[in-house]
Amino acid sequence: MPSRRAALRLLAATAGAVVLPAPVFAQARHSYDLRPEPVLPGIWMIEGSTEYFSRENGGAIVNCAVLQGQTGLIVVDTGSSRRYGEALSATLRKLDLRGVSAVVNTHHHPDHYFGNQVFADRPIIALGGTMEAARSNGDAFSDNMYRLLGDWMRGTEPVPPNTVIASDEVQIDGRRFTALPLAGHTEADLVLVDAETGLMIAGDLAFLDRAPTTPHADLATWQASLDTLQAVAAPAILPGHGPLDRTGASLRQTSAYLTWLSETLTEAARTGQDMVEIMATPLPAEFAGMGAQPEEFHRSVSHLFPALERAILPRAN
Repeated sequence: MPSRRAALRLLAATAGAVVLPAPVFAQARHSYDLRPEPVLPGIWMIEGSTEYFSRENGGAIVNCAVLQGQTGLIVVDTGSSRRYGEALSATLRKLDLRGVSAVVNTHHHPDHYFGNQVFADRPIIALGGTMEAARSNGDAFSDNMYRLLGDWMRGTEPVPPNTVIASDEVQIDGRRFTALPLAGHTEADLVLVDAETGLMIAGDLAFLDRAPTTPHADLATWQASLDTLQAVAAPAILPGHGPLDRTGASLRQTSAYLTWLSETLTEAARTGQDMVEIMATPLPAEFAGMGAQPEEFHRSVSHLFPALERAILPRAN
């Protein structure tokens, strides 16, 4: 168990829901090695690292889905930077010389939409709440991403989605999807189910073998969204972070982690623990091996505990 002094240093480092100090890493390269892997007919996945943002991984931590459309490729989520978007565009021209015909953003976190800049002349589709949140938070996200990733972010400017998804049954470049407008990870989380293959593109409502992130989370709403997704019974799920899931494990694991997180923080508030003490809590074995742990748990404490503590502790007269 860490000493109290070490825990205090950790608390100071994690204070603030989104803005974090940049870790110090050697920046050994300045290009992304993106590898689309076929997962179903006409569908590829570019799998991100399960680490947190660093100058070693260049922020390449998100999963991107790529689907064949009638006039080019449909990309779901565009990565953390202009440089990532440029690498994505060049890589996908090897699959289809016509390149990217349309983009979808599942939600407004910067690792999912900061590559939009490269595709600004194409439809960039999202929920209305995602468009609004991207506009409102883009500059603050950008400042933090430059701090975290340094030169990887050179020339990056946040470009919000430009097209609001219009209905639950949509066609994007001739490909049919069921669109599920949900929430919980953020205030607006879009899930797409591909009509041809049944693939569910879950965004960050689903994580697999990587700790869920919670800077804008509502855990009860997130759990309700996971119930909705489990009822779909998709044959394969592409989570926002982690490997392709063909068994539903990403939904079960995410739900189990959120349940444990909520119960742990609630009990801590009821028993009068402070954040330093909570951060010293050992993680259960089933969650300790997830990517970005224990740092993501520590961030969740700073994100979620203050409001929970205020709600549970008796108010002074």
